[in-house]
Amino acid sequence: MISKAILRKIQDVVGPKHLIKDPAALAEYATDATELAFLPDAVVFPGSTRQVSKLLHLATEKEFPIIPRGAGSGMSGGALAVTGGVVLGTKRFNHILSIDTDNLVAKVEPGVITAHLQAAVEKVDLFYPPDPASLNISTIGGNVAECAGGLRAVKYGVTRDYVLGMTIVLPTGEIVKTGVETMKGVAGYDLTRLIIGSEGTLAFITEITLRLIPKPATQNTMIAFFPDVSSAVQTVSSIIRNKIIPTILEFMDRLCLDCVRDEMGFRFPDNAEAMLLIEVDGDAVLVGQNTGRIRQVCEQGGALKFEAAVDHVASERLWGARRNVSPALYKLRPHKVNQDIVVPRSRMSELVDSMSKLSRAHGLPIANFGHAGDGNIHVNVMLDKGNPQEVESARKIVTSLFETVIQMGGTISGEHGIGITKAPYLEMEISKAGLELMSRIKNAFDPRGILNPGKIFRSGSAS
Repeated sequence: MISKAILRKIQDVVGPKHLIKDPAALAEYATDATELAFLPDAVVFPGSTRQVSKLLHLATEKEFPIIPRGAGSGMSGGALAVTGGVVLGTKRFNHILSIDTDNLVAKVEPGVITAHLQAAVEKVDLFYPPDPASLNISTIGGNVAECAGGLRAVKYGVTRDYVLGMTIVLPTGEIVKTGVETMKGVAGYDLTRLIIGSEGTLAFITEITLRLIPKPATQNTMIAFFPDVSSAVQTVSSIIRNKIIPTILEFMDRLCLDCVRDEMGFRFPDNAEAMLLIEVDGDAVLVGQNTGRIRQVCEQGGALKFEAAVDHVASERLWGARRNVSPALYKLRPHKVNQDIVVPRSRMSELVDSMSKLSRAHGLPIANFGHAGDGNIHVNVMLDKGNPQEVESARKIVTSLFETVIQMGGTISGEHGIGITKAPYLEMEISKAGLELMSRIKNAFDPRGILNPGKIFRSGSAS
């Protein structure tokens, strides 16, 4: 519990209207997309880098936790106050500071909504590719903290590929500028890359410099249905081997298809066991050529049905299936455990087969969809958390899943981060020496352990 004296000092920094202390109002900031809940002692909304510096200096001096928070859309509990403390929200850091059309650079504050930035740069024919599924609510700061990916990662990469530099505040209050505003720069250690994906455990970000690219002239969306997962996965590899890098290359298994059947707006083959959703972009001639080539590859791969959108309306109809899949899965069970693993593309079919075996062994539905182009599959274990047996079965499935993924040369998290939900499993992927090195880095940035405690490392391992 944070003392009233400390809360008065916090209020002196930001003003009374930017400090929340009422327990009823705090509940909004106690949870995130995991639906886990930890009530903070207070929530504060600083409005400047200097205010953040004062707050972090105070936290280190008085040794109380600070939890950075964007929109609370995270899937691993990274913005939860697991040890109490003060949530530092980025609601007032919501400005696009500049868009430089000559140098293809944007400067933004961390509270800017991802979709708002995309719309702003597209108005001047530029493009910011990272597009997490939560882009309409998630913030750029949260995207940087988790190194968000999204559907377009197969062609354009992830958030880290577009961050040139940032202004950060260390837990001890120092203000540091990292990186550059140019396309090249190798002066000193790459602190920018170190902060990206650190889940708010090393520093609080107050400004971000982003790389932009020219907006593609056009795009086209396609959908293809296959008789089995193996055919779909082999087609994914065949598309890449044919030197076509789609903007988006998504996968859904039969369980997902059954859940979105009513929402799709058109019939798909009764014997379809997998679907690919594909998008290409570029100049009109190249898009037309690639659409034809992809159709040919899909048909050679045994596609039962192939359809290419003829206009924006048709494209949106195809996208409806993908957008609806996650909420539609609740038709199977009232709750789910969503894991965002990554395996080599060539082993996706093997992974889905292993999930089918686990599903039968434990009696729980396991639905698979995601970014087939880069091997990032969202494995959804559906369960009723009110049933202890199903909860235990889900835990065993997740452990087996991660063991399988590691054996395949994959990773337990492609874009959701570790947070608190995957911390118990991190040692499966990273060696003891690696974890100890990370712990020393954490301690160098945050000697009192006040910034986002309880995340990534198991409790006590970063102290």
